[in-house]
Amino acid sequence: MNQKNSETQTDILLQKACSDPAAFAKLYRMHYDQVFRYCSRRLFNRHVAEDVTSTVFFKVMSSMGTFKGDIGDFRRWLYRIATNAANDHLRSSVRRAEAMQSVARNCSSGFVLNVSADVDLEDKKLLLKKAVLSLKPKYQTVIALRFFENMKLTEVAEILDQKPATIRSQLNRGLEKLRKKLKAAGAVVQ
Repeated sequence: MNQKNSETQTDILLQKACSDPAAFAKLYRMHYDQVFRYCSRRLFNRHVAEDVTSTVFFKVMSSMGTFKGDIGDFRRWLYRIATNAANDHLRSSVRRAEAMQSVARNCSSGFVLNVSADVDLEDKKLLLKKAVLSLKPKYQTVIALRFFENMKLTEVAEILDQKPATIRSQLNRGLEKLRKKLKAAGAVVQ
């Protein structure tokens, strides 16, 4: 099947998903892993990411009737909902503190590594996770979409409904803040 045929079938599936639970279930299966992976990378906690991903698809299901567009629009809409849900979760300082404590617990309660280089790598990952979580949600969002999801700046701009220049600026500011936090924590930053 060629790509154009596949896109047409997916567009038909989108139209059916408004009223057909089986069609929505198929859309859910097509996009669940992608949304869950994004939420996991934003929240650094599997259980919280599962909850937030569920919230995302509940919101999608309840507003599916208002969606107008093709599969590309749907993907951007889905990421926008996931971004808002992750930001809502992190918005309160209590939840942010809990997320940072959870990262520390999850990393320290893992298996024991015998190689000092591996321990050093795990320490650096923990430091990076804490530094990312300490950023404002808007910076976390652009960094996660750009680097964790490997999206182009134009795609990130479409998802966040902003201009590419604004996203580039937010990305630069976020990365600079991240560099400063990592440098202050004693990490080697290039």
